[in-house]
Amino acid sequence: MDAQPSAGDPTTTHRRTIGPYVPVRRLGEGGMGIVYLATDPRGRQVALKVMRPELAAQEEFRARFRKEAEAAQRVARFCTAPLLDAGHDGDRHYLVTEYVDGPDLSSVIDAQGPLAGSNLDALAVGVATALAAIHEAGIVHRDLKPSNILLSPLGPRVIDFGVAQLADTLAERTGTVIGTPSYMSPEQARGEPVSSAADVFAWGCVIAYAATGRPPFGGGAAPEVLYRVAHHVPHLTGLDERLRSLVEQALDKDPGRRPNAQRLLDRLLGREEVAVEAATRIVSDIWAAPAQTTLRAEGAAKADGAGTGTDRRGGRRWAPVAAVCGALAVSAAVLLVALRPFGGGGTEPKGPLTARDAAFNGSSLHLTVDAVRRRGTSVSVQLTVTLKDGHQWWPKDLFGDQVSDAALVDPPSGSKFTPARRDGGCLCSTLPAQWLQPSDVIPLYATYTGVPEDLETIGLDVPGFGLFADVPVSSE
Repeated sequence: MDAQPSAGDPTTTHRRTIGPYVPVRRLGEGGMGIVYLATDPRGRQVALKVMRPELAAQEEFRARFRKEAEAAQRVARFCTAPLLDAGHDGDRHYLVTEYVDGPDLSSVIDAQGPLAGSNLDALAVGVATALAAIHEAGIVHRDLKPSNILLSPLGPRVIDFGVAQLADTLAERTGTVIGTPSYMSPEQARGEPVSSAADVFAWGCVIAYAATGRPPFGGGAAPEVLYRVAHHVPHLTGLDERLRSLVEQALDKDPGRRPNAQRLLDRLLGREEVAVEAATRIVSDIWAAPAQTTLRAEGAAKADGAGTGTDRRGGRRWAPVAAVCGALAVSAAVLLVALRPFGGGGTEPKGPLTARDAAFNGSSLHLTVDAVRRRGTSVSVQLTVTLKDGHQWWPKDLFGDQVSDAALVDPPSGSKFTPARRDGGCLCSTLPAQWLQPSDVIPLYATYTGVPEDLETIGLDVPGFGLFADVPVSSE
């Protein structure tokens, strides 16, 4: 049954517009106001966030509204739902953001369980990219959480950065703490000044939740959760080893020891100073939802905590959520398979260490060995395969589901090392379940353990390409 409209709902009164926008239907309501799906003067769908009248009546709020709206409009449109407009219509103050068509992360995890592998990697990069763009504009989100991350057909989109700091006025008026306890930083829990480092902490919480299905500091009553946030170590059992080190750094109790958002992005992509535009393009190019998807998200509907949950007609709002997980599994598989298992550091090699061409089922392939790094007895290998010309190519025909058959060879003894295994799978790339076209590129990685520490060179046996002998090993 539909919820009863509240007083002042423009969809139920004679007033059919707010500014130049026409509300279509109500999407949600939170502490800051009401969110509508609306159309702009050109007929495009937008999310219209109307602030509560009691807030708009305060001069302090109006001054802060103008300041924060101007700042939010400077945020680059990378992995975010950008703020398109801000204004007022009489006593109604409103924000207009891009309408994002896709379910929120919490809905997907609730319905399908944790993300893994390249799905998780793609999410980590997309959210870090959004934070880098938000922080570059001088804004701190303050309330990054799974319900504020929408999985659009073009990739993850972070929403509500345009209203997060406006919530300070509400906090000052009511004496409440703004934020979601399970995703708040220790400094927020202690009531201390908040910086962009708090968003990085929230990023770590979000990625841990997406990987395990639970917040790293658990749930329960707010005071209990906030105490654990401030004093306990995070529970990260089950988190992919490739991401664990970076998540642990993001969850450092000391904000000064956390990497910033740009550093997160650099570490995730294994490069230095990756532009947010380039990172967004990587995510968007690979994250392609099926054309027949019927997902209709109430995009950007959860401004400042506006509820979603189930559809008012009684069914699940995001059905079929499985379409999103299927899209992630197919389209994000290529992304970030070159993620550094050791988290970076050391000197980057200048160009490939070695390379070789091979023909396979009428296709011409080119493989480069980009890096072989050691940390103790663990060795990480990064490869790149390019489809040069010929027919389209199905990567699994050569490698199988994973790069598990690529072996290291100890030259003196002839001993072979296959990729290490953890939780039933190998610490190596998962291959994309899709056809590749000429000029397409796949970065790959594999991690090996128990490799003698005194080896300066090693052999690498790659299916279809044969043995690469005497590949130099660098220290991490």
